[in-house]
Amino acid sequence: MALNVKVVSATSEIWSGAASQVVANTVEGEIGILTGHQPFLALLAKGEVRVTTEAGEKVTVNAEDGFLSVDHDTVTVVAGDAVLVA
Repeated sequence: MALNVKVVSATSEIWSGAASQVVANTVEGEIGILTGHQPFLALLAKGEVRVTTEAGEKVTVNAEDGFLSVDHDTVTVVAGDAVLVA
């Protein structure tokens, strides 16, 4: 089972797809999300959102000012400002 992940900014979708893990900075510290995670809502802190895809690739997004939501293996990151790191 995979996580369904969507990372969006105020103006566009930055990345979406299937993932095995998401790691993000929240105002309460760094959190890692795996399949089966309990429903969760947190405020983002400025920093990286790191996604490991089902294929094992690493996707990094610099994000700030927003929130992270987890519900039924769906992870949604909504950031006021987000940039995909090349």
